Amino acid sequence: MNATARTLSIAAVAALASLGAQANDLYGANFEAGVQSTRSRAEIRTEAAQAVTQFKNFVAVESNAATSTLDRASVHEQAVQAARLRQIATGNRG
Repeated sequence: MNATARTLSIAAVAALASLGAQANDLYGANFEAGVQSTRSRAEIRTEAAQAVTQFKNFVAVESNAATSTLDRASVHEQAVQAARLRQIATGNRG
């Protein structure tokens, strides 16, 4: 490779690197910084507080709740026995 070809290849790589460094501004990567909000912070907080109350402390409807005839200790014993017999996975059973 002669000196001219080497110099041109270095110049081409440098040009591509400089274009790559400027790509953030060319393609709108910083779009969010230029957006001006039309709503106040208080409006957003009020709306968020109202939304949280709809999901906080969710309770199942009682008519859909099934009643259990087993107590916690018997279910735990059944889980231990099933794990010993390798019928279920052994993690997180208690």
